Amino acid sequence: MDRLKSGEVNLGTSIMAVQFDHGVVIGADSRTTTGSYIANRVTDKLTHVHDRIYCCRSGSAADTQAIADIVHYALQLYTQQFGAAPPVSSAAAIFQKFCYENKDALSAGIIVAGWDKEVGPSVYNIPLGGGLFRQPWAIGGSGSTYVYGYCDATYQEGWGKDEAIQFVKNTLALAMSRDGSSGGVIRMCVITEEGVERLFVPGDQLPKFWEGHEVLPAAIKGAKVVDPVPMAVE
Repeated sequence: MDRLKSGEVNLGTSIMAVQFDHGVVIGADSRTTTGSYIANRVTDKLTHVHDRIYCCRSGSAADTQAIADIVHYALQLYTQQFGAAPPVSSAAAIFQKFCYENKDALSAGIIVAGWDKEVGPSVYNIPLGGGLFRQPWAIGGSGSTYVYGYCDATYQEGWGKDEAIQFVKNTLALAMSRDGSSGGVIRMCVITEEGVERLFVPGDQLPKFWEGHEVLPAAIKGAKVVDPVPMAVE
């Protein structure tokens, strides 16, 4: 079923988060579409909800922005009430509550990631339908279907910051090359106890992979090229 309303802006999207030994790396492409039209080619899909907690948004731009604003407000209240920064699990639970209770009215797939003093780095995936799953890495959006095999074959536990950044960069570049609803630039955040570091990869500096080429008959060595003959019609 098409969950988007007529004329609604869709994030299209490839989003990702990876946990490493001292933090998390989150990343996303930057293409926003309305049907086949690219409404924004430099969207920021990495949304700040607290000092060391971010979310990656996929689905309806309006729905995910509204939910992120609500969660940001709730986490500010948490900080005022308890006098301490909220854990990532609390932020993920609030996201999950709204996504599940309104699953028939919303189009929202969200990844919540960050660092807190209780657990350290953590990544939570909230797909369409409002489930909640903690994972060492998570991918989402329309581009994610193209790269699950790459992620399964490549990810290793115990990675450091540099390996996690390269993994996110390569995965998103592969998804963007195959998915027509993903593209633009890659935005990333590295979240650790020390703070948040923003990274940016321009569209002309994305990692390059084999993208295929058309094999014409003339390219086959020794092949005889025969002109096509119209089929006889009786």
